[in-house]
Amino acid sequence: MANYTLIFGVTLLVNVVVTLRSSGLYERFCKKPDAPSEDDGTGGDVEDPSSFSKGMTKEEEKAKHAALLRRYLSVYLLAVLSDWLQGPYVYALYDNYGYSQHLIAVLFVAGFGSSMVFGSFIGGMADHCGRKKFVVLFSVIYAMSCMTKHYKNFHILMLGRLLGGVATSLLFSVFDSWLIRAHADAKIDRKYLSKSFSSASYGNSLVAIGAGLLANKAAGANKLAPFFSNDADVADAPESATTFYTGGYLNPFDLSLMALVLCGILATVLWEENYGDTSGDEDGDDSGKQQSRWYDALKNASVVTWRSTDILLCGTISSLFEGSMYIFVFMWTPALTSLTKKEDDDKESESLPFGLIFSTFMVCCMAGSSLFSILVERMRGEVMAIGVFLVSSIAMAVICTSNSDTVTFCSMNVFEMCVGMYWPIMGTMKGAIVPEDKRAAIYNLFRIPLNFIVLTSLLTDLTPTQSFMANASMLGLATVLQFRLTKRRSNMAKAVISGKAEGAEGAEEKEKLLENDEKDVEEAK
Repeated sequence: MANYTLIFGVTLLVNVVVTLRSSGLYERFCKKPDAPSEDDGTGGDVEDPSSFSKGMTKEEEKAKHAALLRRYLSVYLLAVLSDWLQGPYVYALYDNYGYSQHLIAVLFVAGFGSSMVFGSFIGGMADHCGRKKFVVLFSVIYAMSCMTKHYKNFHILMLGRLLGGVATSLLFSVFDSWLIRAHADAKIDRKYLSKSFSSASYGNSLVAIGAGLLANKAAGANKLAPFFSNDADVADAPESATTFYTGGYLNPFDLSLMALVLCGILATVLWEENYGDTSGDEDGDDSGKQQSRWYDALKNASVVTWRSTDILLCGTISSLFEGSMYIFVFMWTPALTSLTKKEDDDKESESLPFGLIFSTFMVCCMAGSSLFSILVERMRGEVMAIGVFLVSSIAMAVICTSNSDTVTFCSMNVFEMCVGMYWPIMGTMKGAIVPEDKRAAIYNLFRIPLNFIVLTSLLTDLTPTQSFMANASMLGLATVLQFRLTKRRSNMAKAVISGKAEGAEGAEEKEKLLENDEKDVEEAK
């Protein structure tokens, strides 16, 4: 059996080193100061005006970005906290209620189906009505989903899954859209957007670890039982739309509810409203016009996505990577369990330390986010993405073929580090490629093929090995498509630069021709 404690210690050490290297502490104490320039007479302290926005010094821009990031993370981290608190206990709660594996699968399929269907148009509504309003709406919808978990009634639980699917679509689109527009409105240099996404990804992983520990403690605090009784056997109790259950696996959902309430309040207080266009919610009293706008937003987002090769490639790549990530989440437990049983055939089988394994994965994600912060100073995110997808596909191929739980677990950690790098890379890429006025709508369109991939994996009876083979193929395809996207955008950038140069040369030639014409006219006279 793999030494999971040792591997956790190594990944934690790597994370500490990489995080310190990417932090301001390294720049302050370890980085050598730039050599002073001899010809400017300023001691090398002159700031490059192209490195920051007009009217702001570098320090002012940093302070403005730090204030914006604090406001964003105060809300965003509460949102992801609510999601992480629920995640490990959804299946366990349904199982505790006594539902069969088939009915539990139906509930999960309903959640992803809801995200795929409702997410396709809800992003357009957010672009027009306001991203801040829909962040608050996310808090309300997800809180309602948490409340439904207190009832052992299949139809109420189904409603909760449908609401949860809508909330998930909002979580993965509206928050990013608000952040990108807020950066633009604040007139902050685009390089700070990469840092914002990196900080959000790092914080997300940190919150995931804390949420896992907190939820585990809360779930074991007392027993799941009806509110007015502590003796009833929950699994054998009849379905009821009136019996309210509390305790046990419901405690993490109650904590999630509290986080969502706080998330909605802070979004209302700390965030300014922003939109996908400048029209805002003008003529908001005309509901017919609003419905028409929402339909038009969905239609226009679909047309723009289909006609733009860059947007289409970006969406396909994100669906392939995130689809492989979801499949990995479903399959890593049975894969490691199976390998451990094979290696311990002649011994008494030990139970896997799932909490330690999950914490190791999250530490690797944090290390990946910090590694992105280091590398983004030296290369473009689009180029970095090629390496991330290639390493991910190789790691997944090793997971498919390895018979050693140690090798498999180490490869899984490499994949998780790539996941940590992926989020800031993709966030920055989407920010540059997707048009602002249709951002949330297009982000949700990206989730349609993603949810289709997840639904297919849930509905087909694939073994862990087959699932990881599919993952390796999807990641390999993502690598090829990312290479094509990077090449396209590089060629476009060169064309723009050469076009400007040709324009300047053309203007000079035009002036020369005019001068020659004037000379000819004078000679003719």
